[in-house]
Amino acid sequence: MRIVVVLFLIAILVSLGSALLFMLRDDGKGPRVIRALTLRVGLSIGLFLLLMAGFATGIIPGRL
Repeated sequence: MRIVVVLFLIAILVSLGSALLFMLRDDGKGPRVIRALTLRVGLSIGLFLLLMAGFATGIIPGRL
C-alpha cells in the first residue's frame, strides 16, 4: 500500500511540475496547463479515495 501511495504522490508532483513548465513556456495561455492541473486534481482525489478505502477496509490501520 505504501508503494501505491508513494507512486501517487510522485505522479502528483510530476503533474504539478509539468504544469509549471507549460505555464512558463506557453505564458499560461495553452490548454496544456489546464490539462496538467486537472490531472493533478484527479490524482489527488484518487489518492484521497484510496486512503479512505484503505482505512475503511482495515488495510491501513488507524492509530488513536
